[in-house]
Amino acid sequence: MHKAYKVSILYFSIFTLMLLVSGIMIFESKIGFEVNRALAYYIGDKELFLTAKSNSGILKSALPHIFAFALLSMVTLHFLVFTRYRNKSIVKILLYTILSAQFFEIFSPFLIINISDIFIYLKIVSFFIYVCMIPVVLYLLFDSIAQIKFR
Repeated sequence: MHKAYKVSILYFSIFTLMLLVSGIMIFESKIGFEVNRALAYYIGDKELFLTAKSNSGILKSALPHIFAFALLSMVTLHFLVFTRYRNKSIVKILLYTILSAQFFEIFSPFLIINISDIFIYLKIVSFFIYVCMIPVVLYLLFDSIAQIKFR
């Protein structure tokens, strides 16, 4: 592995971790991790002066997330091609887990407002799965960099 790949992977990993931390902070302050608070964010609450979200409002939030999640996953998972994990089954498991968590994290609000409140659990669980899986990928990347000495 070239030194340029190692350095770029290291920098990208650091900034990805900062992005995840800020994403967790924003999610907690805006939506919340408690079921009732998160549900109030989507279906509204008169006592808290929260209006219900509409399909178009959720779509306005979902569209940039689709691109950002896809780009982040593509880059982080693509870096695994340059590591010793490239032919391991863990990569496939991570890929499918991350993609399904992203899908449900982005599109579960539509299920919440159109079908049932029970999908709020899917929203919260998929968020946590996604936030936990990206550091696993970053760990695999960092582990591969640490195993190979910088030239």
